[in-house]
Amino acid sequence: MATVTHESPHVGGRNRWSQVAVREAWTSLAITVIWISVTLDALFGPNIVTTSVAGDTAVIPSAVVMAFFAVFATWIVAKYGFRRDGTD
Repeated sequence: MATVTHESPHVGGRNRWSQVAVREAWTSLAITVIWISVTLDALFGPNIVTTSVAGDTAVIPSAVVMAFFAVFATWIVAKYGFRRDGTD
């Protein structure tokens, strides 16, 4: 005769799968806000203008620098927001 464990699907009064869905929704929202801010900076943000002693100028959109840091922010948020706790 086989034995079946009777684990409660509810943790703290809420379903475990709904907790995972809420965590993933907040993570997705955070990543979306990061990239929307990069897009808005690309559209409306200022440029980084540098001038050398010889009078040469270089213009770099500030969104390039912001996107560089947004990649790392996305990586970190996704790593911790979408992780599995091993209880699945």
